[in-house]
Amino acid sequence: MTNARHAGLSPERLNLLDRVLKEKFVDAGELPGTLIQVYRRGEIVHTGMSGMMDIERKKAIREDAIFRIYSMSKPITAVALMMLVEEGRIALYDDVADHIPSWKDLGVLVGGRLGDFRTRAPDRPMKVIDLCTHTSGLTYSWMKNSNLDAAYEELVLHEPHTEGGLDGMIDHLSRLPLEFSPGTAWNYSISMDVMGYLVQKLSGMSFGEFLRTRLFEPLGMADTGFFVPANKLDRFVSCYEPKPGKPLTLEDDSQNSSRYAAPPKLESGGGGLVSSLADYMRFSRMLLNGGTLDGVRILSPKTAALFGVNFLPGGKEVPAMMLPAQTDDLGLGGCGFSLAGGVVTNLGNRQTPGSVGEYFWSGAAATNFWIDPEEDLAVVFMTQLVGWDAKKFFPIQRLLRTLVYSAFTENNG
Repeated sequence: MTNARHAGLSPERLNLLDRVLKEKFVDAGELPGTLIQVYRRGEIVHTGMSGMMDIERKKAIREDAIFRIYSMSKPITAVALMMLVEEGRIALYDDVADHIPSWKDLGVLVGGRLGDFRTRAPDRPMKVIDLCTHTSGLTYSWMKNSNLDAAYEELVLHEPHTEGGLDGMIDHLSRLPLEFSPGTAWNYSISMDVMGYLVQKLSGMSFGEFLRTRLFEPLGMADTGFFVPANKLDRFVSCYEPKPGKPLTLEDDSQNSSRYAAPPKLESGGGGLVSSLADYMRFSRMLLNGGTLDGVRILSPKTAALFGVNFLPGGKEVPAMMLPAQTDDLGLGGCGFSLAGGVVTNLGNRQTPGSVGEYFWSGAAATNFWIDPEEDLAVVFMTQLVGWDAKKFFPIQRLLRTLVYSAFTENNG
């Protein structure tokens, strides 16, 4: 680890980052433990940690701990898809039905409920880029905004134990309508799981096997996958949830019957992976470095640069395209959407230090990462707490950016 000063950062202010995380979140009982790493100008310049990885067993957080990364799986899935784009097997402008023929006649929901949905024809077919940007018309069961969300839940479309795995999910979706016409709205959804299915179908191997052989092993991401092997469970972090007026409550015991201790039936590209700080930083560094790391090329520089491009129609920001039932509780003011993650387009609307073109995403257990190409910067933050109120969940992301950028002593260039 190099001297932070050589990378244009203040060591004292980076230490302040650790102190704020400890005092404001860990000591206050808001988070069980935290792990953060900052990379700039070709070097890891700071690693900080605080708190516990297992409160019940009094195990302190460790740098090689393994975390549930939930939706931070999405950018990994997007990279896998873009690898196949580079091979000419699929294109962002393709109709999804060209690759999933059973989806050719998907209609848009007009009314009704499961078994009796009424539909109309979409304004245009769903494109692969719509999957990347959550403008596909698909949804998530936990949105609970419509009868379609309820149908997803009733059919168990998107769970580790979903029968038939990704094939079964696609089969169910072929008989359900879309929430809206593709390209007309933004709705967080299982789109990335559909992308995982496409990778599986086009590569001729399971999605997990593709990720392992084409991405994780080449990049040296030894602790990333869809489950935690028995010989690594001692490094697996327990997951907690807040309860009003009570200490943090155990949600998933890493050492006792965790659902991540065995391979799932459905390998979820939208939220099923576990990973470590070091692994996810290697993934981030690959993207920051134009698709290559330590002599291994995953993507071309031109393809890697697309992760910092806003693909929403007309260059819109996400809040302007959200469905009426949603609010901007994802902290996406000032942001468009790229290949499976947010991208900063307007710092004034963002109201947080950073750079236009910075791209990022988070996970349901409050994990977070961002990549700032302009400043040659990557940051990965790990913790394990699900069920946070959005009013707490997203402000911590803004606080992390404020503290990291406040440690700058030099801009790049």
